[in-house]
Amino acid sequence: MTLFFKVKTTEEVLEIIKGFEPVAEETVSLAQSFSRVLSRDVVSPEDLPGFLRSTVDGYAIRAKDSFGANESLPALLEVVGEIGMGQVPSVAIHKGQAAKISTGGMLPEGADGVVMVEYSQLLDEKTVEVSRAISPQENVIQPDDDFKKGSLVLPKGARLRPQDVGVLAGLGFKEVWAHKRPRVAVISTGDEVIPVDQKPYPGQVRDINTYTLSAFCIQEGAEPQVIGLCRDNFEDLQTMVEKGLNRANTVWISGGSSVGTRDLTLKVIESFDGSELLVHGISISPGKPTIIARIGAQAVFGLPGHTASAMVVADVFLAPFLKRLSGEGGFSGKGCGVVRARLSRNIESASGRDDYIRVKLTRKGQEWIAEPLFGKSGLISTLVDADGLLRVDRNTEGLYQDQIVDVMVFRS
Repeated sequence: MTLFFKVKTTEEVLEIIKGFEPVAEETVSLAQSFSRVLSRDVVSPEDLPGFLRSTVDGYAIRAKDSFGANESLPALLEVVGEIGMGQVPSVAIHKGQAAKISTGGMLPEGADGVVMVEYSQLLDEKTVEVSRAISPQENVIQPDDDFKKGSLVLPKGARLRPQDVGVLAGLGFKEVWAHKRPRVAVISTGDEVIPVDQKPYPGQVRDINTYTLSAFCIQEGAEPQVIGLCRDNFEDLQTMVEKGLNRANTVWISGGSSVGTRDLTLKVIESFDGSELLVHGISISPGKPTIIARIGAQAVFGLPGHTASAMVVADVFLAPFLKRLSGEGGFSGKGCGVVRARLSRNIESASGRDDYIRVKLTRKGQEWIAEPLFGKSGLISTLVDADGLLRVDRNTEGLYQDQIVDVMVFRS
Protein backbone atom coordinates (compact mmCIF):
# COMPACT_ATOMS: atom_id res chain seq x y z
CA MET A 1 0.00 0.00 0.00
CA THR A 2 1.33 3.43 -0.99
CA LEU A 3 1.47 5.82 1.95
CA PHE A 4 1.46 9.60 1.64
CA PHE A 5 1.51 12.33 4.21
CA LYS A 6 1.32 16.09 3.81
CA VAL A 7 -0.93 15.54 0.78
CA LYS A 8 -1.98 18.91 -0.63
CA THR A 9 -4.61 20.20 -3.04
CA THR A 10 -3.72 22.02 -6.24
CA GLU A 11 -4.49 25.38 -4.64
CA GLU A 12 -2.41 24.62 -1.56
CA VAL A 13 0.60 23.64 -3.68
CA LEU A 14 0.36 26.83 -5.74
CA GLU A 15 0.24 28.83 -2.52
CA ILE A 16 3.38 27.02 -1.27
CA ILE A 17 5.14 27.87 -4.54
CA LYS A 18 4.49 31.56 -3.89
CA GLY A 19 6.64 31.29 -0.76
CA PHE A 20 9.88 30.99 -2.74
CA GLU A 21 11.75 34.19 -3.56
CA PRO A 22 12.79 35.27 -7.08
CA VAL A 23 16.40 34.82 -8.12
CA ALA A 24 18.93 37.68 -7.98
CA GLU A 25 19.16 40.47 -10.55
CA GLU A 26 21.79 41.46 -13.08
CA THR A 27 22.26 44.03 -15.83
CA VAL A 28 21.40 42.76 -19.31
CA SER A 29 22.31 44.40 -22.60
CA LEU A 30 19.34 45.56 -24.64
CA ALA A 31 20.29 43.12 -27.41
CA GLN A 32 19.96 40.21 -24.96
CA SER A 33 16.95 41.49 -23.04
CA PHE A 34 14.11 39.82 -24.96
CA SER A 35 11.99 37.55 -22.71
CA ARG A 36 13.88 38.61 -19.59
CA VAL A 37 11.93 39.74 -16.53
CA LEU A 38 12.54 43.26 -15.25
CA SER A 39 13.73 43.47 -11.65
CA ARG A 40 13.17 47.23 -11.44
CA ASP A 41 10.63 49.69 -12.80
CA VAL A 42 11.63 51.42 -16.03
CA VAL A 43 10.90 55.17 -15.93
CA SER A 44 11.09 57.33 -19.04
CA PRO A 45 14.16 59.62 -18.94
CA GLU A 46 12.68 61.88 -21.62
CA ASP A 47 9.58 62.67 -23.65
CA LEU A 48 8.97 60.28 -26.55
CA PRO A 49 9.11 61.10 -29.42
CA GLY A 50 10.36 64.44 -28.08
CA PHE A 51 9.14 66.62 -30.95
CA LEU A 52 6.03 67.31 -33.03
CA ARG A 53 6.05 64.52 -35.59
CA SER A 54 4.01 63.93 -38.72
CA THR A 55 2.09 60.66 -39.04
CA VAL A 56 1.48 61.03 -42.79
CA ASP A 57 3.09 62.21 -46.00
CA GLY A 58 1.80 65.66 -46.94
CA TYR A 59 2.23 69.33 -46.11
CA ALA A 60 2.81 70.94 -42.72
CA ILE A 61 0.52 73.97 -42.39
CA ARG A 62 -1.33 76.18 -39.94
CA ALA A 63 -4.66 74.37 -39.55
CA LYS A 64 -6.67 77.61 -39.66
CA ASP A 65 -5.33 78.32 -43.15
CA SER A 66 -7.30 75.29 -44.37
CA PHE A 67 -10.62 76.13 -42.70
CA GLY A 68 -13.44 76.05 -45.24
CA ALA A 69 -11.33 74.33 -47.91
CA ASN A 70 -13.06 71.69 -50.06
CA GLU A 71 -12.84 70.28 -53.58
CA SER A 72 -14.96 73.06 -54.99
CA LEU A 73 -13.12 75.83 -53.18
CA PRO A 74 -9.59 74.67 -52.27
CA ALA A 75 -7.13 76.72 -50.22
CA LEU A 76 -4.01 77.91 -52.04
CA LEU A 77 -0.82 77.94 -49.98
CA GLU A 78 2.75 78.99 -50.71
CA VAL A 79 5.31 76.14 -50.50
CA VAL A 80 8.34 77.51 -48.63
CA GLY A 81 10.45 74.36 -48.40
CA GLU A 82 10.73 70.64 -47.74
CA ILE A 83 11.47 69.00 -44.39
CA GLY A 84 14.29 66.46 -44.63
CA MET A 85 13.98 63.25 -42.62
CA GLY A 86 15.98 63.35 -39.40
CA GLN A 87 16.56 67.09 -39.74
CA VAL A 88 15.50 70.12 -37.74
CA PRO A 89 13.41 72.28 -40.11
CA SER A 90 15.24 75.34 -41.42
CA VAL A 91 11.99 77.10 -42.29
CA ALA A 92 9.08 78.42 -40.23
CA ILE A 93 5.46 78.43 -41.34
CA HIS A 94 3.61 81.71 -41.45
CA LYS A 95 0.13 82.67 -42.64
CA GLY A 96 -0.68 81.12 -45.99
CA GLN A 97 2.44 78.93 -46.12
CA ALA A 98 3.17 75.16 -46.25
CA ALA A 99 6.19 72.86 -46.19
CA LYS A 100 6.39 69.40 -47.74
CA ILE A 101 6.89 66.70 -45.07
CA SER A 102 7.17 62.92 -44.91
CA THR A 103 5.85 60.48 -42.31
CA GLY A 104 8.00 60.81 -39.19
CA GLY A 105 9.29 64.25 -40.09
CA MET A 106 9.56 67.08 -37.55
CA LEU A 107 6.99 69.85 -37.89
CA PRO A 108 8.48 73.29 -38.52
CA GLU A 109 7.83 76.19 -36.18
CA GLY A 110 4.41 77.71 -36.74
CA ALA A 111 2.81 74.56 -38.15
CA ASP A 112 0.21 72.75 -36.05
CA GLY A 113 -1.09 70.12 -38.45
CA VAL A 114 -0.41 68.14 -41.60
CA VAL A 115 -2.71 67.82 -44.59
CA MET A 116 -2.39 64.44 -46.29
CA VAL A 117 -0.86 64.29 -49.76
CA GLU A 118 -4.14 62.77 -51.01
CA TYR A 119 -5.88 66.10 -50.31
CA SER A 120 -3.20 68.33 -51.79
CA GLN A 121 -2.12 69.01 -55.34
CA LEU A 122 1.02 70.88 -56.35
CA LEU A 123 0.08 73.49 -58.96
CA ASP A 124 3.65 74.70 -59.47
CA GLU A 125 6.92 74.65 -57.52
CA LYS A 126 5.67 77.30 -55.11
CA THR A 127 1.90 76.67 -54.85
CA VAL A 128 -0.09 73.78 -53.35
CA GLU A 129 -3.84 73.37 -53.52
CA VAL A 130 -5.48 71.94 -50.35
CA SER A 131 -8.94 70.41 -50.89
CA ARG A 132 -9.74 69.39 -47.31
CA ALA A 133 -9.77 71.29 -44.03
CA ILE A 134 -7.83 69.89 -41.07
CA SER A 135 -8.09 70.56 -37.36
CA PRO A 136 -5.17 71.61 -35.12
CA GLN A 137 -2.88 68.66 -34.24
CA GLU A 138 -4.42 66.49 -36.96
CA ASN A 139 -1.98 63.87 -38.29
CA VAL A 140 0.54 64.94 -35.65
CA ILE A 141 2.15 63.11 -32.71
CA GLN A 142 2.82 65.32 -29.68
CA PRO A 143 6.30 65.29 -28.05
CA ASP A 144 5.04 63.14 -25.14
CA ASP A 145 2.25 61.19 -26.86
CA ASP A 146 4.13 57.90 -26.43
CA PHE A 147 5.72 58.49 -23.02
CA LYS A 148 6.14 61.55 -20.84
CA LYS A 149 9.41 62.17 -19.01
CA GLY A 150 9.22 60.60 -15.55
CA SER A 151 6.30 58.29 -16.40
CA LEU A 152 6.32 54.53 -15.84
CA VAL A 153 7.19 52.73 -19.06
CA LEU A 154 7.41 49.11 -17.88
CA PRO A 155 6.82 47.79 -14.36
CA LYS A 156 9.03 45.51 -12.33
CA GLY A 157 8.05 41.92 -13.06
CA ALA A 158 7.27 42.49 -16.74
CA ARG A 159 8.62 39.88 -19.17
CA LEU A 160 9.97 41.79 -22.13
CA ARG A 161 8.23 41.35 -25.48
CA PRO A 162 9.58 42.58 -28.82
CA GLN A 163 7.60 45.84 -28.55
CA ASP A 164 8.93 46.38 -25.02
CA VAL A 165 12.51 46.01 -26.24
CA GLY A 166 11.62 48.49 -28.98
CA VAL A 167 10.44 51.20 -26.61
CA LEU A 168 13.57 50.73 -24.48
CA ALA A 169 15.63 51.32 -27.61
CA GLY A 170 13.56 54.40 -28.44
CA LEU A 171 14.28 55.82 -24.98
CA GLY A 172 18.02 55.20 -25.28
CA PHE A 173 18.43 52.31 -22.83
CA LYS A 174 21.53 50.27 -23.66
CA GLU A 175 20.93 47.85 -20.77
CA VAL A 176 18.28 47.02 -18.18
CA TRP A 177 18.08 45.42 -14.74
CA ALA A 178 16.53 41.96 -14.97
CA HIS A 179 16.27 38.85 -12.85
CA LYS A 180 18.78 36.17 -13.74
CA ARG A 181 17.41 33.19 -15.58
CA PRO A 182 16.56 30.50 -13.00
CA ARG A 183 18.94 27.54 -13.14
CA VAL A 184 17.32 24.14 -12.74
CA ALA A 185 19.32 21.05 -11.79
CA VAL A 186 17.76 18.04 -13.55
CA ILE A 187 18.38 14.55 -12.16
CA SER A 188 16.86 11.41 -13.67
CA THR A 189 16.81 8.33 -11.44
CA GLY A 190 16.10 4.63 -11.73
CA ASP A 191 18.03 1.39 -12.10
CA GLU A 192 16.05 0.71 -15.28
CA VAL A 193 16.91 4.05 -16.96
CA ILE A 194 19.77 4.07 -19.49
CA PRO A 195 21.33 6.79 -21.71
CA VAL A 196 19.55 7.54 -25.00
CA ASP A 197 22.45 6.25 -27.10
CA GLN A 198 22.17 2.74 -25.67
CA LYS A 199 19.93 -0.11 -26.77
CA PRO A 200 17.54 -1.03 -23.94
CA TYR A 201 17.30 -4.65 -22.85
CA PRO A 202 14.00 -6.05 -21.60
CA GLY A 203 13.05 -4.14 -18.45
CA GLN A 204 15.10 -1.06 -19.40
CA VAL A 205 13.97 2.31 -20.80
CA ARG A 206 15.88 5.18 -22.32
CA ASP A 207 16.17 8.40 -20.35
CA ILE A 208 13.28 10.57 -21.52
CA ASN A 209 12.76 12.81 -18.50
CA THR A 210 16.15 14.54 -18.66
CA TYR A 211 15.29 15.78 -22.13
CA THR A 212 11.63 16.63 -21.62
CA LEU A 213 12.33 18.52 -18.38
CA SER A 214 15.36 20.31 -19.86
CA ALA A 215 13.33 21.38 -22.89
CA PHE A 216 10.53 22.49 -20.58
CA CYS A 217 12.99 24.69 -18.66
CA ILE A 218 14.19 26.35 -21.87
CA GLN A 219 10.59 26.89 -22.97
CA GLU A 220 9.87 28.66 -19.68
CA GLY A 221 12.96 30.87 -19.84
CA ALA A 222 15.09 28.87 -17.39
CA GLU A 223 18.50 27.27 -17.81
CA PRO A 224 18.65 23.49 -17.29
CA GLN A 225 21.72 22.11 -15.57
CA VAL A 226 21.80 18.41 -16.38
CA ILE A 227 23.36 16.61 -13.42
CA GLY A 228 22.91 13.18 -14.99
CA LEU A 229 21.45 9.73 -14.52
CA CYS A 230 21.45 8.22 -11.05
CA ARG A 231 20.89 4.67 -9.94
CA ASP A 232 18.65 3.94 -6.97
CA ASN A 233 21.45 4.39 -4.48
CA PHE A 234 21.35 6.69 -1.44
CA GLU A 235 24.97 7.94 -1.60
CA ASP A 236 24.88 8.50 -5.37
CA LEU A 237 21.63 10.44 -5.24
CA GLN A 238 22.77 12.44 -2.23
CA THR A 239 25.95 13.45 -4.11
CA MET A 240 23.96 14.49 -7.19
CA VAL A 241 21.44 16.51 -5.17
CA GLU A 242 24.30 18.30 -3.41
CA LYS A 243 25.88 19.07 -6.77
CA GLY A 244 22.53 20.36 -8.01
CA LEU A 245 22.07 22.61 -4.98
CA ASN A 246 25.50 24.12 -5.61
CA ARG A 247 24.95 24.67 -9.33
CA ALA A 248 21.31 25.73 -9.53
CA ASN A 249 18.44 27.58 -7.88
CA THR A 250 16.22 24.52 -7.69
CA VAL A 251 16.61 20.75 -8.04
CA TRP A 252 14.20 18.47 -9.93
CA ILE A 253 14.50 14.72 -9.36
CA SER A 254 12.45 12.57 -11.72
CA GLY A 255 11.84 8.94 -10.87
CA GLY A 256 10.81 7.12 -7.78
CA SER A 257 7.46 5.87 -9.03
CA SER A 258 7.65 2.87 -6.72
CA VAL A 259 7.23 3.08 -2.97
CA GLY A 260 10.84 2.11 -2.23
CA THR A 261 12.50 4.57 -4.60
CA ARG A 262 10.19 7.38 -3.55
CA ASP A 263 11.20 6.74 0.03
CA LEU A 264 14.83 6.92 -1.13
CA THR A 265 14.26 10.38 -2.60
CA LEU A 266 12.61 11.51 0.62
CA LYS A 267 15.43 10.11 2.77
CA VAL A 268 18.04 11.87 0.65
CA ILE A 269 16.21 15.19 0.96
CA GLU A 270 15.88 14.75 4.73
CA SER A 271 19.62 14.05 5.03
CA PHE A 272 20.43 17.71 4.28
CA ASP A 273 20.62 20.24 7.08
CA GLY A 274 17.76 22.70 7.04
CA SER A 275 15.50 20.50 4.91
CA GLU A 276 11.74 20.79 5.28
CA LEU A 277 9.15 18.57 3.64
CA LEU A 278 6.37 20.76 2.27
CA VAL A 279 4.37 18.36 0.09
CA HIS A 280 4.28 14.57 0.05
CA GLY A 281 1.61 13.78 -2.50
CA ILE A 282 -0.78 16.03 -4.41
CA SER A 283 -4.47 15.24 -4.80
CA ILE A 284 -4.27 15.12 -8.60
CA SER A 285 -4.16 12.45 -11.29
CA PRO A 286 -1.74 11.85 -12.84
CA GLY A 287 1.06 13.13 -10.61
CA LYS A 288 -0.02 12.24 -7.08
CA PRO A 289 3.43 10.89 -6.00
CA THR A 290 5.06 14.34 -6.10
CA ILE A 291 7.38 15.61 -3.38
CA ILE A 292 8.18 19.25 -2.71
CA ALA A 293 10.74 20.18 -0.10
CA ARG A 294 12.83 23.16 0.91
CA ILE A 295 16.56 22.85 1.56
CA GLY A 296 17.72 26.20 2.86
CA ALA A 297 16.11 28.67 0.46
CA GLN A 298 15.96 26.25 -2.47
CA ALA A 299 13.05 24.13 -3.66
CA VAL A 300 13.58 20.45 -4.39
CA PHE A 301 10.95 18.59 -6.41
CA GLY A 302 10.58 14.83 -6.50
CA LEU A 303 8.64 14.12 -9.70
CA PRO A 304 6.97 10.92 -10.88
CA GLY A 305 9.07 8.70 -13.10
CA HIS A 306 6.38 8.30 -15.75
CA THR A 307 6.99 11.01 -18.32
CA ALA A 308 3.33 11.89 -18.84
CA SER A 309 2.82 12.28 -15.10
CA ALA A 310 5.97 14.35 -14.74
CA MET A 311 4.95 16.64 -17.60
CA VAL A 312 1.47 17.18 -16.16
CA VAL A 313 3.10 18.23 -12.88
CA ALA A 314 5.46 20.47 -14.88
CA ASP A 315 2.64 22.24 -16.73
CA VAL A 316 0.43 22.65 -13.67
CA PHE A 317 3.03 23.48 -11.01
CA LEU A 318 6.55 23.90 -12.37
CA ALA A 319 5.59 26.49 -14.98
CA PRO A 320 4.13 28.89 -12.38
CA PHE A 321 7.03 28.02 -10.07
CA LEU A 322 9.53 29.14 -12.73
CA LYS A 323 7.52 32.30 -13.27
CA ARG A 324 7.86 32.94 -9.54
CA LEU A 325 11.62 32.32 -9.57
CA SER A 326 11.95 34.54 -12.65
CA GLY A 327 10.33 37.41 -10.75
CA GLU A 328 7.44 37.63 -13.19
CA GLY A 329 4.68 39.80 -11.77
CA GLY A 330 1.01 39.03 -11.45
CA PHE A 331 1.44 35.48 -10.13
CA SER A 332 -1.75 33.71 -11.19
CA GLY A 333 -0.76 30.11 -10.60
CA LYS A 334 -1.11 29.47 -14.32
CA GLY A 335 1.69 28.44 -16.61
CA CYS A 336 -0.27 28.03 -19.83
CA GLY A 337 -2.65 29.98 -22.00
CA VAL A 338 -6.32 29.02 -21.74
CA VAL A 339 -8.75 28.30 -24.59
CA ARG A 340 -12.50 27.93 -24.21
CA ALA A 341 -13.76 24.80 -25.96
CA ARG A 342 -16.78 22.52 -26.25
CA LEU A 343 -16.29 19.02 -24.85
CA SER A 344 -16.81 16.24 -27.40
CA ARG A 345 -17.88 13.54 -24.93
CA ASN A 346 -18.63 12.81 -21.29
CA ILE A 347 -15.72 12.43 -18.86
CA GLU A 348 -16.08 10.44 -15.66
CA SER A 349 -13.95 11.42 -12.69
CA ALA A 350 -13.38 10.22 -9.14
CA SER A 351 -14.22 12.85 -6.54
CA GLY A 352 -11.56 13.97 -4.10
CA ARG A 353 -8.83 14.67 -6.66
CA ASP A 354 -8.27 16.96 -9.64
CA ASP A 355 -8.03 14.97 -12.87
CA TYR A 356 -5.93 16.48 -15.65
CA ILE A 357 -7.10 14.99 -18.93
CA ARG A 358 -5.04 15.35 -22.10
CA VAL A 359 -7.16 16.77 -24.94
CA LYS A 360 -6.82 17.43 -28.64
CA LEU A 361 -8.30 20.67 -30.00
CA THR A 362 -10.01 20.88 -33.38
CA ARG A 363 -11.74 23.83 -34.98
CA LYS A 364 -15.42 23.49 -35.90
CA GLY A 365 -17.01 26.61 -37.27
CA GLN A 366 -16.48 29.43 -34.80
CA GLU A 367 -15.54 27.28 -31.80
CA TRP A 368 -12.94 24.84 -30.54
CA ILE A 369 -13.82 21.22 -29.82
CA ALA A 370 -11.93 19.45 -27.01
CA GLU A 371 -11.50 15.71 -27.60
CA PRO A 372 -10.23 13.77 -24.55
CA LEU A 373 -7.28 11.44 -25.11
CA PHE A 374 -7.37 8.61 -22.63
CA GLY A 375 -4.40 6.42 -21.82
CA LYS A 376 -2.30 5.11 -18.98
CA SER A 377 -0.08 7.64 -17.19
CA GLY A 378 3.06 5.89 -18.40
CA LEU A 379 2.26 6.57 -22.07
CA ILE A 380 3.90 9.55 -23.73
CA SER A 381 1.99 9.15 -27.02
CA THR A 382 -1.10 10.82 -25.56
CA LEU A 383 1.02 13.85 -24.66
CA VAL A 384 2.47 14.02 -28.16
CA ASP A 385 -1.01 13.95 -29.68
CA ALA A 386 -2.48 16.40 -27.17
CA ASP A 387 -2.80 20.18 -27.47
CA GLY A 388 -3.44 20.83 -23.80
CA LEU A 389 -4.86 19.74 -20.47
CA LEU A 390 -8.40 19.84 -19.14
CA ARG A 391 -8.90 20.01 -15.38
CA VAL A 392 -11.78 18.08 -13.87
CA ASP A 393 -12.27 19.58 -10.42
CA ARG A 394 -12.09 17.24 -7.42
CA ASN A 395 -15.52 18.39 -6.26
CA THR A 396 -17.25 17.12 -9.40
CA GLU A 397 -17.97 13.63 -10.64
CA GLY A 398 -17.15 14.46 -14.22
CA LEU A 399 -17.95 16.67 -17.17
CA TYR A 400 -20.65 16.34 -19.81
CA GLN A 401 -20.64 16.32 -23.58
CA ASP A 402 -21.12 19.81 -25.10
CA GLN A 403 -20.11 21.47 -21.82
CA ILE A 404 -17.91 24.56 -22.33
CA VAL A 405 -14.57 24.02 -20.61
CA ASP A 406 -11.20 25.75 -20.15
CA VAL A 407 -8.24 23.97 -21.77
CA MET A 408 -4.69 24.74 -20.61
CA VAL A 409 -2.91 24.92 -23.96
CA PHE A 410 0.65 23.63 -24.35
CA ARG A 411 3.04 26.18 -25.79
CA SER A 412 4.03 25.57 -29.39
